[in-house]
This record gives sequence, C-alpha cells and structure tokens, in this order.
Amino acid sequence: MARLVLPEDSTKEISELIDVLISLFFESLPRRDQRNWARVYLNGLVGTAGKKTIRNIAGTGASSVEQSLQQFISKSPWDWTPVRRSLAQHLERTAQRPLAWVIQPMVVEKAGDRSVGVGRQFVPQLGRTANCQQASGIWLASSEASFPVEWTLTLPGPWTSELLRRRRAGIPDTARSLTPAQDAVHAVQRMAASWQLQRRPVVMEVANSDLPHCIESFALQDIPFVFKVDGTLPVSFGGAGRHKPGPHTAPARELIDSLRSQRRVVEWTRHGRAEGSVTLLTSAAILATPCEDRPVPAPPTPLLLVGAWTEAAMLPSEFWITNIGDRPLAQLFLLAKLTDRVSLDFSDTCEPVGIRDFEGRSFRGWHHHATLASVAHAAMLLGARGHRPAPGPLAYPGPSARPGEQTVLPPRPPRPLIPGQNPRLPGQTPRREYIR
Repeated sequence: MARLVLPEDSTKEISELIDVLISLFFESLPRRDQRNWARVYLNGLVGTAGKKTIRNIAGTGASSVEQSLQQFISKSPWDWTPVRRSLAQHLERTAQRPLAWVIQPMVVEKAGDRSVGVGRQFVPQLGRTANCQQASGIWLASSEASFPVEWTLTLPGPWTSELLRRRRAGIPDTARSLTPAQDAVHAVQRMAASWQLQRRPVVMEVANSDLPHCIESFALQDIPFVFKVDGTLPVSFGGAGRHKPGPHTAPARELIDSLRSQRRVVEWTRHGRAEGSVTLLTSAAILATPCEDRPVPAPPTPLLLVGAWTEAAMLPSEFWITNIGDRPLAQLFLLAKLTDRVSLDFSDTCEPVGIRDFEGRSFRGWHHHATLASVAHAAMLLGARGHRPAPGPLAYPGPSARPGEQTVLPPRPPRPLIPGQNPRLPGQTPRREYIR
C-alpha cells in the first residue's frame, strides 16, 4: 500500500486546516491539553511517513510525548461520539451533493491475540478464515468524495463472554457479540435517532443470513436502503392478484435472468476512471425475503430486486434489494455503485492516514484512533479541494417522516414504480439511460 507523502506547502496548509477542525469538532473535550494532543496526533497522521503508530507519530522527541499520546489515545476517557457527530453534521453541510450512507467493511489481519476484537474468523471479503479484527465504517458518500464518520468494531464471542479479557480491553458492559452487518445496522439506527442528520439511503452488502434482520431494522425507522445481495438468495414474488398463482420462490439470479427481455442500457463512468462503462439493468417487485428462523414483517414500502449485467456477460452478475420504489433504475444503480467511490477513497486517503495502524489493545483506544483518522481523512480531502470549513445553514431540507417524502437524490420528477413499466430519465428513450 502506498503511503502518503505531502509537499511542505501542503503539510502547512493541512496543518492550518486541522486547527480549524479542532475548534469545530473537539469542543466536547473538556481540557485544553486534550485538544492539543488531538492536534499533535492529527498532524502526525497526515504528516508522518510509514506506519502511523504512536511511537512513529511521537518521532524522536522526548519520551514524554509518546507517553502523553499513549495516555490520550488508549486511556483518556473522552467520548468519541460527539466528535463523530460534529464531523458528520459538518460534512452534511459542506460535502458536494451527498447522496447516501455507505457501509464499508474493514479487515485488519493481526499476528497475535491481544488486540481488542481479534480472533480467527471467516471473512467474506477475504474468502478465507483469518486471525483479524473486523470493523465497519459508515461513510457519507457522493459521486465526488466520501468520508467516514462512524465506526463499529465487531467483537467475537470470547471478547464479550470472558470477563477477564473484557475488563483488560475496557469493553463496555453494553457491548454484545454481533455480526459485522448487525453492528453496522445498529450504528445507523443510532445515527438516525439522535445525530440530527438528513435521512439518506443506506448502501451496504448483506449476507443472506443477515438480510431479514437488516430489512426489519431499517423498516422500523423508515430508513431507505440499497442492499447488495448474493444471486443465490431465495426471493418470493407474484401472487398479488386474486387470479394469480403464487407466491413463488426462486433464487434472485433466476428471477432476474427470466426478465432479460426487459433490460435497459445504462452508460456511466466508473469512479476514479476516465473510460465509460455499459451496464444492463432490469428489476422485479418482490415480497419480504423468507427466513428459516423467523418470519419477516412486510416493510412499509414494496421491495424491489435489481439485477445487472456487464456489457459482455451472458448472466446477471450483481443484485440489490431496495425499498426505494419511486426512482429510476439508473439512479438506484448510481446509489449502489457509491461503494466504488468509498473503496477508492478508503485506499487513496483513509489507509494512508493510518486507519488500520492502531497497535493498542483497548476498545477505547481503537475508537479514539478511528475517530482521529476520520478527521484526518476529512482534512486531506477538504484541503485537497480547497474547502474551508465554516458554520452555516444546512443546504438541504430536514429529515422527513417517510423515505418516499425526502430528497434522496438530486431532484427529479417522481416516477412511481409500476410492475411491467420501464422507468427512465427525462428525455431518454425507454431502452437507454445515462449517468453522468
């Protein structure tokens, strides 16, 4: 992985920007010395070469600097939630055309067994079992840039059931052992309930076993979502009318492939690339997905299964389930592909500022480091774009009661989904849509 090396002028400019961000986001820290160590740590994250450990950030200075940073990150009891909330609220005001909250998994492989949350576990992103930490970042994403504002650290069973291990890591009594998807969903619910943010669609990849819980949880709070699912997922469809047979159940891949005659072309530009791409899309109205353990209550809005073919593919290769039924497929596809934007910013900015580099063993220290790395990420992107933070009124309407009533994407005339019809962008033919 390439490490960040900044020219001297850029380092000075970003350091000045960090001073502004400290005053905006760290007001909740009660003491001046805490805010000063936050400034030292942030400047170290953006300016230190190599791995962003506390020792490297402290550099060749007095050992007291390293000790003070260790105390500030791993032991000081400051609350990271107000800092993350302030960061999210600021980015909602200043980011260009924010469209969605994207859940980005993060896997940190480890050699030992003492880092908080580490354990041997199967990791879908790696396709194998690894000794690692599993975390998730919640990113505010637009087509131009994305920013992490909230983090979850998944705790395997031994970290919550073994009292001695739990105490040594300082794991709160309220923490439970959940799947990464469940941790992320609960974090989004907390944000929606108390962070005073615009309610935007949540985009994430969901395993078949986690899907019923994710649908139910977001349905309870009217949170719009676009879930990437596996083609083997069984879905139910049909049977809505009195004389129609069903409902039927089939794998998502089979249902989408049966509708290939209804495909329409979408031309778009991949994030971070100049060349254009062509994708073929189709969709089907479905019922709540079946679950072996318990039935899932019907969500407040109909579910839509969206499938995509690459230009030369014979079979559909990507599938999403969404409760957003009043937007053209091209816009839903654009939302789904924000995961590419987040992956690009993760590798180009978030990794270079050290999001994976924390070597401490405490739960508190991990979250303090992730919070400061998120602010460093924002400083890098805002500094690169010449943005100067300044408080001001929100540039969007406040949260609405139901997903269908809010501005989820740049305003367009609403187009209710009617099964059998092909929604399209204004001015385009029914067979071809464009994303710019």
